[in-house]
Amino acid sequence: MWTKVFQCEGSESVLLDCGSSGSARNTCSPGKAVGLTCSEADDVRLVGGASRCAGGLEMKQHGDWRPVDDWNSHWNLKSAAVVCRQLDCGSAVSAEKREDSSLRSLWRINPSCLQSGSTLRECVLTESVSSYLSLQITCSESVRLVDGTSLCSGRLEVKSNQFWSSVCEADFDQQDAEVVCRELGCGAPSVLQGALYGEVEAPMWTKVFQCEGSESVLLDCGSSGSARNTCSPGKAVGLTCSADDVRLVGGASHCAGGLEMKQHGDWRPVYDKYWSLKSAAVVCRQLDCGSAVSTEMREDSSSRSVWRIRSSCLQSGSTLKECVLTTSLPSSSSLQITCSESVRLVNGTSLCSGRLEVKSNQFWSSVCEADFDQQDADVVCRELGCGAPSVLQGALYGEVEAPMWTKVFQCEGSESVLLDCGSSGSARNTCSPGKAVGLTCSEPDDVRLVGGASRCAGGLEMKQHGDWRPVDDMNWKLKSAAVVCRQLDCGSAVSAEKREDSSLRSVWRINPPCLQSGSTLRECVLTESVSSYLSLQITCSEPDDVRLVGGASRCAGGLEMKQHGDWKPVDDKYWNLKSAAVVYLLIQPIISLSPSMDGVSEAQQQGLQVFRGSSFTISCSIQPQYPGGSFHLTSTASNTAHDHIQPAVNHSAHFLFPAAAHAHQGNYSCVYHIYVFSHNFSSESQPLSLTVSDLIIRLVVLLLIVVLITVICCYFKATRGQKPGREENIELDYYNLGSSSAEGGPGEEAGAQGTE
Repeated sequence: MWTKVFQCEGSESVLLDCGSSGSARNTCSPGKAVGLTCSEADDVRLVGGASRCAGGLEMKQHGDWRPVDDWNSHWNLKSAAVVCRQLDCGSAVSAEKREDSSLRSLWRINPSCLQSGSTLRECVLTESVSSYLSLQITCSESVRLVDGTSLCSGRLEVKSNQFWSSVCEADFDQQDAEVVCRELGCGAPSVLQGALYGEVEAPMWTKVFQCEGSESVLLDCGSSGSARNTCSPGKAVGLTCSADDVRLVGGASHCAGGLEMKQHGDWRPVYDKYWSLKSAAVVCRQLDCGSAVSTEMREDSSSRSVWRIRSSCLQSGSTLKECVLTTSLPSSSSLQITCSESVRLVNGTSLCSGRLEVKSNQFWSSVCEADFDQQDADVVCRELGCGAPSVLQGALYGEVEAPMWTKVFQCEGSESVLLDCGSSGSARNTCSPGKAVGLTCSEPDDVRLVGGASRCAGGLEMKQHGDWRPVDDMNWKLKSAAVVCRQLDCGSAVSAEKREDSSLRSVWRINPPCLQSGSTLRECVLTESVSSYLSLQITCSEPDDVRLVGGASRCAGGLEMKQHGDWKPVDDKYWNLKSAAVVYLLIQPIISLSPSMDGVSEAQQQGLQVFRGSSFTISCSIQPQYPGGSFHLTSTASNTAHDHIQPAVNHSAHFLFPAAAHAHQGNYSCVYHIYVFSHNFSSESQPLSLTVSDLIIRLVVLLLIVVLITVICCYFKATRGQKPGREENIELDYYNLGSSSAEGGPGEEAGAQGTE
């Protein structure tokens, strides 16, 4: 701790220019180390608007005020919200570009830097450019919604006399909510409920709002004369406004068609070449439709001004309103989206899995397992654009207290939508817990590997809108290829590389980060279709589709093989030991870590540990049978930028890691590959779990243990030399039976006392 008292006058330029006391402080009470928050420098302003919370964005750097323009034209409402917070204004209402009459120097800010939680000052680029364009931002002045899931939801706060206050639920009604939603540029209020977005100990607004509903801002409303001093816990107003500014036009229903959005009172098509089904799912949810079924780009006859929305912004959990870019460009392309209208799967791992919900009379209801069978599931999976149903089980994707569908579905299996099916006349009022239908549809048969030695190797092709095309992307790696291998029910990903073809072909593009977030290929295909000479070549290991059953171990018994998901015995009168030797290759490789004192069994049960900065080696080996082959070290660790593949030398391979880092933590497996008897075979080891710890922490823990043991030993050593009383002596005898009976002294004395 600093040992003297600072004695600044406040005008010094650096702290060590201040005086300090002559006396020194030796200790400081716990919890008394200084924590300091400085306000952001007063170097941001909005000019030319109706208030300090609206206008052109300007920033001061090096004593120079200049307009701000965004880098790469990626500013949106999420970026503008940072400006509003820094100015202590309310929520971001609008952000757009304005063309000025003269060319001016301006500062540039990277919006992705802002959205990571940084301030404007931290995100100004060193590059200074000249432009006719500047950013115009409007923030609400006296209301805001905080701690919500979007700019149109949260706990309501009102500003007065430079302070923000929450509002008590009893002082706020539907007409008041309509004014707030309008002031924030959102749609009509959809949910108004106390404590919906958390409680707060901040000051409470003290009067009752009395809006008529037509006012433009909340503080224009009248209020009661009496003041409220307290508000019951859980009664701070939580408000959700709808974002009624999106529609699908030109389709068979309001859940299908060209995507259009309204900004600043203007409806325009939406365009972005990086959209995928995962992005379209946000639109379907916002329109209260079902699951996203398809998305594609359509060429229009004429060029129109369009709104641009980056799909990466949507997939971070934001709404469309928050993600519209300030730059508006003309385009002859527009997005066409189809959502299911009356069925959806929720809380699943993909668009083709989840708890089934059916919509009727504007409400979504779960379905009871007893009212739903395999033929009904066939119809739902078809309606959602998925493959055949693979799992149908109650409570597979969680329970829910929502309403239950009240009748039994009676589908024949050929219907195109579930609500075309017949249903029973009787109604069900209740459904047992754990019986809400959970459904998993297989992924549609729209992915294949062609031109390789087997169905698990070759050029990647995908079918979209009935059209098979190769797949290309610049940033693919084994982690992305593993998704393909899993979807094809092959083994692990062995390799992924580019191949240059002889002719130019149209290709589908897939966004690898989307895949690596856990989505399927179908969800990650981009709407943009391009032409390329390049295609992806993927090799997967063959699936684990052979087993020996009924023997004394997994290495003996009747031979069975899985084809098309079905296990059957294998029989052929021409088999011999050479043929049987191929089955032997299914023995698992051995994975081990060195240096290690724990051994493989410890690795499999509890995990191995290495110290950060130390070198370690993961070894793969297999029992000798055939020469050659290779080992592929797979990993769930984040450090997987390059492949770990080595040839098998003396039936083993050793993978050296020079310096352990926390990024190396994860599960590792060895996959052995070999080509014999004109076939590729592979086998995977048990996983090895590896953790990386700091050496200094381990040493401190060991030191504490040694000190503790020393203290305990000294205590017992000291108490041995004392003559215990009757009760103490009984306790010592209990813990020292061996020494007391073999030696004289305390044991004998205790016996004498007992006799007495």
